[in-house]
Amino acid sequence: MVNLPILSRRPRSLARTLQSCGVSLLLCLVAHQVHAQAPDAARQRELIRMVRQDCGSCHGLHLTGGLGPALTREALADKPLDSMASTIYGGRPGTPMAPWKAMLSEADALWIAQQLMAGFPEPQKDAR
Repeated sequence: MVNLPILSRRPRSLARTLQSCGVSLLLCLVAHQVHAQAPDAARQRELIRMVRQDCGSCHGLHLTGGLGPALTREALADKPLDSMASTIYGGRPGTPMAPWKAMLSEADALWIAQQLMAGFPEPQKDAR
């Protein structure tokens, strides 16, 4: 079992309950902890630009698909959030999906996955 600080301060019955509920509850606790460390506004702008430029090179300029699958809200509707964040962070072996952990934190990857699930922000129009 993973040793989480939150469990060490709780009664043993809580630890047993969490263990018996399986990994998904544990992942929810970890996701909640990571969510509390969401990137600040400046980092969010960087991540939006990164997704548009870097992810867009494989997943299409409008994230509607290309070499990689579409990353639209509709295409991702049935995908688990934690699985998407894990794929962004760690890549997908045997596919062109490279890991981004050298450039992203786990909190960044989760934030990106949340934004994709919600419908990624539209590209900013040129202000000319």
